[in-house]
Order: sequence, then C-alpha cells, then structure tokens
Amino acid sequence: MLDQFLDGLPAQAANPKLLVGNDTRDDAAVYQIADDQAIVATTDFFMPIVDDPRDFGRISAANALSDVWAMGGKPIMALAIAGIPVGKISDADVGKIFGGGIEMCAEAGIPVAGGHTIDAPEPIYGLAVVGLVDPAKLRMNDSAKAGDTLILGKPLGVGILGAAANKAELDPNGYRDLVETATRLNTIGADLAELSGVHAMTDLTGFGLLGHVFEMCGKSHTATIDFAKLPILESAVDYVQRGFVTGSGGRNWASYGEHVTLPDGLEDWRKNILVDPQTSGGLLVACSPEETDKVLKMFAEKGYVGAAVIGEMGDGTPHVTVV
Repeated sequence: MLDQFLDGLPAQAANPKLLVGNDTRDDAAVYQIADDQAIVATTDFFMPIVDDPRDFGRISAANALSDVWAMGGKPIMALAIAGIPVGKISDADVGKIFGGGIEMCAEAGIPVAGGHTIDAPEPIYGLAVVGLVDPAKLRMNDSAKAGDTLILGKPLGVGILGAAANKAELDPNGYRDLVETATRLNTIGADLAELSGVHAMTDLTGFGLLGHVFEMCGKSHTATIDFAKLPILESAVDYVQRGFVTGSGGRNWASYGEHVTLPDGLEDWRKNILVDPQTSGGLLVACSPEETDKVLKMFAEKGYVGAAVIGEMGDGTPHVTVV
C-alpha cells in the first residue's frame, strides 16, 4: 500500500543536494550542506504498545532516534510530536510520556527543543529528529555488496511480546525483555559508519526481519538467512508458540512473501518470528567478511546482547532465502 501511495505522488524536481530521499525507502532523508556535512532528518510516532506511560515515551523516542544512527549519523536535537486525548488521560500520565522521551534524548546527548501537540482520540507520541553525517560516512539500506556478511544487533521478538501485552497476557519477565530491548539505543551506528568495510545499514522496524533484508537487496542482490543463527528473545519464543502474533506480521508477508523462499515444512511460529514487526529493533549491518569479527567485537564491547551473524548477501534478482 505504501509503495503504491508513494509511486502515485507527483514527481519532484531533482535536487543534487538531496543525497537520500524516498526512492530507496531508507531510514531518513539526507541533505548535504557542506563537503563534509549533511543533515539527517526523520520522524516516527505511534500509539502505545505498552500501558506504562513513561515506558511508552521511552520506546517511542528510542525508535525515532534509531533512524539517524542507521544512516551512520549522530542526532543533534529532536522535536516532540504528540496526540493527546484531552479529558481521557491524566496530566500526570501525559507528563510521564513526554518525560520518557526526554530521558531517551538525554541518554543520546540531545535536547527535545520543542514540538507540536493535538487533541486526538488515542494517545500518539514520537519525535522528529535532526542529525548530522559526513557524506563519506553515510550508510544506506541498499548499498550492500555481494559476499557481505549480515549481522543483526538485537534479538527479535518485540512485536510478539507487544501482542501479548495488548491482551494483558505478558508476564513480568516478558515485559522486562520488551522494554529493555526496545529502549536500547542504536548509538553504535555512528561508530560502525567509521569502518570502510561496513557497506549498508538499516534498523529493524515495522516490516520485520524479512522485509528489511529484502530492502537491503536493493535492485541487484539476494540474501540468505540462516534461521538457526537468529538471535530471538526466549520469552518471545514462548509466546509465539502459544499463538501470540500481530496483525501486521500477516500483512508484512502478504506484501513481500513472493520475494521470499522458506524451507519446506517451516513451522508457523518460525515464520511469524521472521515477519514480526519490530519497534526500535536492532541494526542490520552488511559488511565485508574481513570486518565481521571487528563489527561483532564492537557490538559486544558496547553491551549489545545477542548481536550475531545471520546470513550473507549475493548477486542476482532481489530475493531472500531462509535456510
């Protein structure tokens, strides 16, 4: 649906300073302002995936900030975006939502410099984030090379846990896993962009692992994913095997399933993990085999639990194969 909508928009005048627009469905827009500097701009917001207002604000902010790091940039400030159901939510809870967002931005070392709010039927919160990147260190989602190793920086399963939370079935351990994973900032993206052998990056969000891997294939690459190597939250495995899934996962498969080959007899729960929409998911990194150990060491040294090699890139008509 999004592809059809974007394809139907009027053509825009070419601008050589716009290094990244919506052509590649990348994580953020990038506009060059000097030989060694470009602006990175992005926005993201959504309705609550958890009931706790502070955690909602923290997760939403982390999710929005992630797009700048996924481009190899560093955020410099944010603006809050909020829809508040006036009279249906207490002032204290509104303050906790905004406070959670400010906490995450403080952890990222940036201010929330303003924003905009409206009256809305359901709570909505997120950020518009501005960052900076050296164009030479810009990393896009479709610039991988054949033979690259694919590395995932966080475990999968946040959407599954969110589905359980929406049905009031999520236990404390699962809730802890959800919040800790979703609020782990992807600051490492700016460091990874310093490595010439890191060719492409994106962060996992609503399209699920398979969707974002397929985006990384661009126009001339394939990808192979080894399911056995995927980092998956143990609590999410329990819940998905009990039937907790999101409606978005099914829509994801409907939108790109024709470009994916799954193993014969793959259990439904494994397929649901592959299409599970992530909120503030891990960075997906395509790097040369020679840089693989260095990238994994960087993830480990910065405290990313579960970062792992999950597959590799190849040449050919864009397609994803799961083995």
